[in-house]
Amino acid sequence: MDKKIYVIGLDSDDIKAKAEEVVKTVEGINSVVANTDKAQILVSFDESISDIEPKINSAIESVGLTVLNK
Repeated sequence: MDKKIYVIGLDSDDIKAKAEEVVKTVEGINSVVANTDKAQILVSFDESISDIEPKINSAIESVGLTVLNK
């Protein structure tokens, strides 16, 4: 499943790299691409893993970003 996650605070290459790195550590992630221009993170993941979306949101928020579309 692919999901666009809109965030507040994705305003530098440094935070972009941190967000991509931390989301990749969540079990079931296939790919992740953060876009500073659009303030979004595109995540492809295995939706059969229980509670994966809250885990993705928590990972994003752990680097100081605010998830808008929970």
